[in-house]
Amino acid sequence: MGELGSITGRVETALREGLAARGAEALRRDRLLAAIALFSGLGFLIAAPFALRAAAGFFLPLTAALVVAIALVPMLEWFERRGVPPPAAAFLCIAAFFVVANAAVVSIVVPASGWFAVLPERVVRIRHNLTPLIELYSSLDRFISDTSSTFMRHAQAKTVTLSTPNSLLDIVATSAPVAIIQLFFATLVVYFFLSGWTRMRRQTITSRGSFSSAMTLARVIQQVVDATSAYLATITVINITLGMLVAFGLWIIGLPTPLMWGGIVALFNYMPYLGPIMAAVLLALGALMSFRDAWYAAFPPLIFIVCHLIEANVVTPSLVGRRLTINPLLILVALSFWSWVWGAAGALLAVPLLIICKTVLAAAGKPDIAGFLFEEGTLTNPQPEPIVPEG
Repeated sequence: MGELGSITGRVETALREGLAARGAEALRRDRLLAAIALFSGLGFLIAAPFALRAAAGFFLPLTAALVVAIALVPMLEWFERRGVPPPAAAFLCIAAFFVVANAAVVSIVVPASGWFAVLPERVVRIRHNLTPLIELYSSLDRFISDTSSTFMRHAQAKTVTLSTPNSLLDIVATSAPVAIIQLFFATLVVYFFLSGWTRMRRQTITSRGSFSSAMTLARVIQQVVDATSAYLATITVINITLGMLVAFGLWIIGLPTPLMWGGIVALFNYMPYLGPIMAAVLLALGALMSFRDAWYAAFPPLIFIVCHLIEANVVTPSLVGRRLTINPLLILVALSFWSWVWGAAGALLAVPLLIICKTVLAAAGKPDIAGFLFEEGTLTNPQPEPIVPEG
């Protein structure tokens, strides 16, 4: 019996040492995988913005199409619940979107061409209305120049050659084919995404290896669709209402083409913080072009500012709610990033993309996003369970 106990003790010791060695090896492997994933992720984060900016002709229409398609999914499901086949439902969704988009574009672009035509004639009126500010700036400029000349004895003259900018017609003629191709590509992406949405979602969920993973993916997909479509639909209704109210106020005070200005306000209001500032500046410029009295020209931007303050502080928080509330700092960072990557189009897509990323991270779990993507924790390899000898 003593010999048997000694043998059993040695076996248990060997098993413990083997488990400890396996645990140490697994820990080293996990650390190596974590280091590889960390450096790969950092490299991807550094390279991705430059790749997106360099290949904007491909990624911009693709991203915009995916955002629009996600926003149209509730309409697609509404048609499918009423027996409409997916291809026909996708076509109806795209047709409805184009009707609304074309109406908005026509209400802005057609009157804007008239404003551009009279702009050279109205420059004199703008200069007359801004005479006090111009004189103040001139006096400050003379003061700075005199002060600088006191400290600088030798000024070196430099000749700067400015290239003549292309005309608007040349720019439109050059970019029109590219824009048409990108629009056609984006339309095809939206159509095929919507027509295969139900089948694609079902196949994606059923392809998961476990029931819990399938349910997690289904929850993520549903939350992304709900959050994105709810935000875009709510903000669209708010912006259209804001544009109509501003247009009504501008019509009362006599500013020409109030519907165009209302459309500009509604469009720019999709860009938080930056859009309203740009809309107010454009309204001030249009008022200075239209009215001879500089004080009366202050009413159009003032009307917009009052309406925007009510919308931003009362209406939007009550309708959007806390579920879609985003940290203002994140919004500013997203606006700055996507504006740098894709310009004005990136600024329009910044908030929807931020909502999609925020929803995915909140539903999938922040600590182990790789584990969600590959069904098992890639960086959290479970330790082997201890083996207990029988007997």
